[in-house]
Amino acid sequence: MISKILNRKRLLIAIILLVVGYLSVTPDLPLDFLKNKYAAAPSKFMALNELRIHYRDEGTGDAIVLVHGTGASLHTWNAWAQELSQTHRVIRLDLPAYGLTGKDPKKRYSSKDYVDLIDAFLKELNVNQFHLAGNSLGGLVSWLYASYHPDKVQKLILIDPSGFPSKKSPMVISLAKTPGINMLIRYVTPKAFIKKNLKEVYYNPDLISTQILDRYYELTLAPGNRTAFIDRAKIEREDYTDRLGLITNPTLILWGAEDAWIPLKNAYRFEEKIATSTVVVMKETGHLPMEEKPAKSLAITLDFLSN
Repeated sequence: MISKILNRKRLLIAIILLVVGYLSVTPDLPLDFLKNKYAAAPSKFMALNELRIHYRDEGTGDAIVLVHGTGASLHTWNAWAQELSQTHRVIRLDLPAYGLTGKDPKKRYSSKDYVDLIDAFLKELNVNQFHLAGNSLGGLVSWLYASYHPDKVQKLILIDPSGFPSKKSPMVISLAKTPGINMLIRYVTPKAFIKKNLKEVYYNPDLISTQILDRYYELTLAPGNRTAFIDRAKIEREDYTDRLGLITNPTLILWGAEDAWIPLKNAYRFEEKIATSTVVVMKETGHLPMEEKPAKSLAITLDFLSN
């Protein structure tokens, strides 16, 4: 019964998109326009593995690497980076399929692909020891990285990480997996569609500023990103959670209590698997604590890093 309701809801969304599509197909935005707006200093680009990785490397001190989630970009860490760079070397990048790094011609979008890419990226920067923080997909990539490279990670910060198999996917990912409908969202992407997704990951939608909405929307329209998003959604997800027991790094599991994408109960599943972990729950917070409540989430993280 529930699956039928979900299918009807998806069909309704598809029809709405189709109607909008007749009125206006959403074109890609010019890359030069996006670079001028979102790749100002200290942004740089690194040629690596047939990709041009958009990244920022700022500040001095102990290094901390920040990894964003699905549909986001390195800009999700802006508030954290501004504060952290006063005391740390802060490194963040746009994962392939997102932001200004864009699509990978070889479609290397699995979690392990991202782990290998980040390792190669950090080797190019000659960074061998660092703290590692990730949100959502970036959280999965971060804990998987720590399971393969425990000697490189000093402390691990997981913010509403993904990784445990689930029968339920966020609507945008379900649509991207659905043949026919995914071609609609490739060419028809109303700003209202992006705003709806943001309202799902924010507990308080009043905190979604025009600037934040514009950024998510415009970077979604970067050349190739919508195709890459669909390609990534089609990948068969592997269950790596048997590797959680290999993690020995001190680990903070920070969770928004009102996360609508990944339930709070998963915080305690991670805690059970990672012997060296501690859970902190932020009330009245959604899936993006570092973006929705940057000051509070960073204060919790800095306390963890200092002890």
